Amino acid sequence: MMYLLILLLVALAIPLIVEARRKPMNANARRDAPGEFAALSQGVTHFQWIGPMRGPVAVCVHGLTTPSLVWQGVAQGLAKRGFRVLVYDIYGRGYSDRVKGLQDQAFLNKQLSDLLEDQEVEGDITLLGYSMGGAVATGFAAAHGDKLRQLVLLAPAGMGRQAKGLERFIIRTPVVGDWLMLALFPRSHRKGVEVERDLVSSVDNIVDLQLKELNFRGFVSAVLSGLRGILSHPLKEQHKTVHQAGIPVLAIWGKEDSVISQSGLGVLAQWNRHARQDVIEGAGHGLPYTHTNQVLASIADALQDESS
Repeated sequence: MMYLLILLLVALAIPLIVEARRKPMNANARRDAPGEFAALSQGVTHFQWIGPMRGPVAVCVHGLTTPSLVWQGVAQGLAKRGFRVLVYDIYGRGYSDRVKGLQDQAFLNKQLSDLLEDQEVEGDITLLGYSMGGAVATGFAAAHGDKLRQLVLLAPAGMGRQAKGLERFIIRTPVVGDWLMLALFPRSHRKGVEVERDLVSSVDNIVDLQLKELNFRGFVSAVLSGLRGILSHPLKEQHKTVHQAGIPVLAIWGKEDSVISQSGLGVLAQWNRHARQDVIEGAGHGLPYTHTNQVLASIADALQDESS
């Protein structure tokens, strides 16, 4: 009996030990980071400006499990159109601090607001959000509509996806859910990312860059915090506020996306009948880096229509 109890305790401890042995995000880990760092009110944020020193500002917000590097292809394309593009790592991802706390709308809005203030960006922003970043961007637009020129959403979350089964249990159950996340998510994440290994990408080594996140302590917890926070409820009221404010919205969806369902297209049409929506044939959830040219073409068409 004692032997079985010891085995059980060892099994329970393994995910915690593995997490504790992961690398901390510190100065040593940031030695190879491109861009710059800002000490904001919640922690250190990694960011990068891409493009000319002058020009309209575009700000890119990445997704739940991806670092800001997923934007590199789109950012370079926007820079060629004259945009000053700001990309940054949400806390818990990339080279930003692993900050504790629920990653709800207020938490994520605060990081973006702090960064824009730090970089003296006051308004006329084209705000782009990918996946969870689409939810972040929508919430920010609803709260700070006077700062926005346009809202661009790529495979956006926030349309009412309901977690099911074990995922639902993990999200809703403190302590046990945290342990299960540490135990199960890394393998699931590796499997999900590896399916993109042979896809053409505008970002070199995109699969390895995403898997690198698992090397650092706090990443898995940040993902769970996002699931429990901003991704836990639909953003109907925020989208309606954006619509009422008259902010131009472009939503781009991947036809083959198995993460964010195209049913979101119909939901968004109900919440904001003026939103422009494009579907990219053959694109999955990684459309910012697998179908970069099509994404840029869709954005260019929308900008041209807005200016005409």
